Amino acid sequence: MSDAQPILDVRHLSTRFNLRGKGLFAKSQTLKAVNDVSFSVREGETLGVVGESGCGKSTLGRSILRLIEPTEGSVVWQGRELTELSAADMRRARRDLSIIFQDPIASLDPRMTVGDIIAEPLRVAEPNLGRAERRARVERVMAEVGLVPEMINRYPHEFSGGQAQRIGIARAIVTEPKLIVCDEPVSALDVSIQAQIVNLLRDLRERRGLTLIFISHDLSVVRLVSDRILVLYLGRVVETGPRAAVFERPAHPYSRALLSAAPIPDPAIARTRKRTVLQGDPPSPVNPPSGCAFRTRCPIAEAICASDSPQLRAVEAGHEAACHFAGEEAARRMRAKEAPALEVLAG
Repeated sequence: MSDAQPILDVRHLSTRFNLRGKGLFAKSQTLKAVNDVSFSVREGETLGVVGESGCGKSTLGRSILRLIEPTEGSVVWQGRELTELSAADMRRARRDLSIIFQDPIASLDPRMTVGDIIAEPLRVAEPNLGRAERRARVERVMAEVGLVPEMINRYPHEFSGGQAQRIGIARAIVTEPKLIVCDEPVSALDVSIQAQIVNLLRDLRERRGLTLIFISHDLSVVRLVSDRILVLYLGRVVETGPRAAVFERPAHPYSRALLSAAPIPDPAIARTRKRTVLQGDPPSPVNPPSGCAFRTRCPIAEAICASDSPQLRAVEAGHEAACHFAGEEAARRMRAKEAPALEVLAG
């Protein structure tokens, strides 16, 4: 996989929203949801995108597919610049590009039957497809995701959250796409159901040769499904690299803090693990701090962090972090600041 050419190449992508001020004389403000993001994805690869709620993960995924129009930047899919396509050409391109939404129930039209919901992308991508063939395609993908044919004429409210997400997955794969953005696909589901959906997505990836962008705040799920990791903070990439490198040798203080907060199944290990406790909430993307956006919460920030915005730099092959002290220096400084979990609980 490492020698494969990128199937998707994103360069300097930004998505901003203009917010109207409250009051007659209030000025409008700009929210930088995605800020100068660059990355590539190879065919058959799963890129995990992680970060706290509100960091821009979902906006990034939707901007790539132009479900939200990006403000600037480049999205090249198989050699085609998606940001320059007409609306009609973009609709055709979406035959190869699909999305699975976070809330399975809310993403399904309650007035439509399961069969019509799953068939809807086919009507757009292949308008000349006959009714019989369209139904056959729908039944095939229903079987592939674990739904029986008898469900085809039922409505979304008749299904559990896990079944509804299977309907959403069937809808996402019915046009036989090459890339799927999975936008928090299990976060709204019961823990008992999450593993089933994750295993289904892994099976579909292997069976269909899919390329996935897997967006989640759940690091344990991301570690299970991803080949490479992209860590976002306040709309910017702060670390990226192979799964093992990011999880075992995090080079950015924010990544290290996220990993130290992730649940550990073994209570004995959890009690002795050292934790990095971040102070306060993330700054507003409307008015981010100068220099490094993470500096107001970073336990190792220094004066340079307020004046200079760090750029991504290599810490090892294929592994980059946007920190003035990236790599072992950051790890050394962070270890000096960390406390055992029991001490954190006592505090």
